[in-house]
Amino acid sequence: MGFHTYDADRAPALEDASRYRYCSAEELRALFDLGGTVADLGSGTGFYTDDVAPYVETCYAVDVQREMHEFYREKGLPETVECVEAAVDDLPFPDGHLDGAFSTMTYHEFHSEDALAELGRVLAPDARVAIVDWTAEGEGRDGPPLDERFALDDCIAAFEAAGFSVETTSERQETFVCSARRAP
Repeated sequence: MGFHTYDADRAPALEDASRYRYCSAEELRALFDLGGTVADLGSGTGFYTDDVAPYVETCYAVDVQREMHEFYREKGLPETVECVEAAVDDLPFPDGHLDGAFSTMTYHEFHSEDALAELGRVLAPDARVAIVDWTAEGEGRDGPPLDERFALDDCIAAFEAAGFSVETTSERQETFVCSARRAP
């Protein structure tokens, strides 16, 4: 699978509330520990970032595309959000800085051993990360093509190989959920 990003020219489409059929705000918030400092990995326009921001001290909106941050700033950043232009495999945070992290529909864009190692580095001991992404087992009606997706089992294996303890998983028609905890 090659690295790609969501077409920034289609950014307004990411603001569609029908995305909650794949992961509600309540479900996302329940997958990791709220409070403190967290990061939205592949934040895009901040659609899900906005749902987490009121419940934390700082939420970093991490994205590799400057255009996505520009869209988010024009939309209006919540007070607790800071935009960070970076790839997941090269995060500009000190060791153990994050109390949690989450990714909605972007794991397939950053999945790599380097990205998971970097995530392990920047998460505090015992911190949780939540992944909701398009499954390779899906029908492919929405989201990226099936050959650009990962199966839940692949995600679990990657996190375990990176030293995380997988706590919660579920498979749906088009998406999967994986919540994992960094080793203490």
